[in-house]
Amino acid sequence: MMKIFMTQLTGHFNRIHEQEEEAIEDGARLLAQAAVGSGTIYVHGFGELEGITLEATAGSNPLPSAKPLILEDGTMNALTDADRVLLFSHRSNDKEAVELAKKLREDMIGTTAVSCYMKEEPGGLEELADVHIDSKLKKALIPDEDGSRYGYPSLMTSLFAYYALSFTMKEMVSEYE
Repeated sequence: MMKIFMTQLTGHFNRIHEQEEEAIEDGARLLAQAAVGSGTIYVHGFGELEGITLEATAGSNPLPSAKPLILEDGTMNALTDADRVLLFSHRSNDKEAVELAKKLREDMIGTTAVSCYMKEEPGGLEELADVHIDSKLKKALIPDEDGSRYGYPSLMTSLFAYYALSFTMKEMVSEYE
């Protein structure tokens, strides 16, 4: 099973890298505006994707100028037009993520979102965020004997997209230093 999982996951990472390269560059450019300016990059992941917030703000190589979007008391940080938001959600049609993206759009806050694009349900993050990166993770990776699937690496896939953004942004920001 592990070999199947690794093969599927590697293929999945390759698809993100090859098919989302332009969106990753655009997202990194948008985030870099806050990092080189007077803004802050606010990060939020829904559900277990909140792990990316910890990686971005308290990991061994934190994202420059990054802070959690949602405070410990559940309120949202006050944002300015110099700030940028990086959102992570399982699917582009996640109700909570869509509501937050609508608010950010109304407030004219630049937003990069990472989620699986659900083309059969338009009007999601892919339309509301300034930049959308498709995580391409629609279903679990390993088929079971009964036809079901298991092994849904949402955090791993989102972390891959996060690191792609982070590394690309680091290259961009280093040009301004």
